[in-house]
Amino acid sequence: MRSTPPKSYPEGLTDDEFFVVCESHPGWRFERDVTGKVTVMSPVGANSSNKNFTLTVLFGNWLHEHPELGYAFDSSAGFTLPDGSIRSPDLSWIKKERWEVLTPEERNKFAPVCPDFVVELRSASDVLKTLQTKMTEWINNGCQLGWLIDPLEQKVFIYQPGKPPEEFSGFHHKLSGGALLPEFELDLLKLK
Repeated sequence: MRSTPPKSYPEGLTDDEFFVVCESHPGWRFERDVTGKVTVMSPVGANSSNKNFTLTVLFGNWLHEHPELGYAFDSSAGFTLPDGSIRSPDLSWIKKERWEVLTPEERNKFAPVCPDFVVELRSASDVLKTLQTKMTEWINNGCQLGWLIDPLEQKVFIYQPGKPPEEFSGFHHKLSGGALLPEFELDLLKLK
């Protein structure tokens, strides 16, 4: 039986203490923001999980063709960002040379690296404004490309350093990974 985590945690947990909290509650996702506030994220509904699985498979297919470029991670991976927050996107990717400089110990905890590419997929329990703030934090911490995909309203927000977010309505678009993720295109209709 899965243990239910407390609704709140004291601020100021060290990285190691936070890691122990997360390890003590398998099946739950946790994040810690820059102020030290811990957020408990319950499992998502089956429909959102299916969309996340589809996204992961499509990205995995691309990665299978380009394994020399980097490493991908699912929604259970947490990363310690330069601002001290620990975040967990729905999908992420790190350039090979950046991942391989990390020690085995760093890789086995919340790796101290900001992914180069992240995707946040809005579920029914997510507040859009909260996800938009989170996407800005990813970019501010060094992420090169971020996609916020909102199947509920069929909108996409693209985040890149030095640019305001781009917003697209409708899922008739294909998203391009550009130079960062050569030849990767995501047909949004597959997430409808």
